[in-house]
Amino acid sequence: MTAHRTPRRSLKQRLADGEQLRGALLRLPSETLVEMAGVAGFDYVVIDCEHGPADTALLQQHLTAAAAQGTDVLVRVGSAEPALALRCLDLGAAGLIFPHVDSPEDAVRAVAASHYPPWGERGFATYSRAGRFGTATAADHVAASRETLVVAMVETQRACEDAEAILGTEGVDAVLVGPADLAVDCGFPGAGVVDGLTARAHNAARAHKRAVMTIVPSLDAGRTAERQGAQLVLYNMAHVLMDTMRALAGPGTTDAADAPA
Repeated sequence: MTAHRTPRRSLKQRLADGEQLRGALLRLPSETLVEMAGVAGFDYVVIDCEHGPADTALLQQHLTAAAAQGTDVLVRVGSAEPALALRCLDLGAAGLIFPHVDSPEDAVRAVAASHYPPWGERGFATYSRAGRFGTATAADHVAASRETLVVAMVETQRACEDAEAILGTEGVDAVLVGPADLAVDCGFPGAGVVDGLTARAHNAARAHKRAVMTIVPSLDAGRTAERQGAQLVLYNMAHVLMDTMRALAGPGTTDAADAPA
């Protein structure tokens, strides 16, 4: 007997309908944190396999915990890692975040790694977790894969200046400006320069009807991002948790910048 499920609306469909979605960026491997994010009501979580562990066994546990709560998972892969992108999608990720997309050619490669032909070059398989272990038909599996969300990270001055071409690439669904990398790339020029380049990328996204994703450290920053039109607000949970712990620890907590070398 084949089990029938009512399909959930994908992140891609929800964005197309104009929803603003809130997510949790998790760099610390913990399926319990994933589960808590789902219970709390986050629309999605981001598992960081660029700056966090790229262990696919751990990733599957995180995806399973998220699925139990009806929460979608995006995975940030490393630069030029199509093999990891394939594994993440086979395990059931709803989409991928690609760092260091500096050119339209990088954007084309990101899309190719995310989709089956003719949209891309992803290797086809239905016996994966995403294909419900072979129970999904090839047609249904291909149709479901087209809901994969592709987020391009622009993290350099060059990328922001070329944002029109990057975000005009067919198959790119959203942009995420990497504020830390962008500041480093610009030589720490001050907030005004970084803000100007960020606005340039966001304006390009809106011109091409792509969603804007913004990483924020707090509830106030998240609300501000939503008012400014970000459809994907991503809370940096390492920042949120550390701020909460420091507040609970009380006065006298040592700032990292003031700690002995």
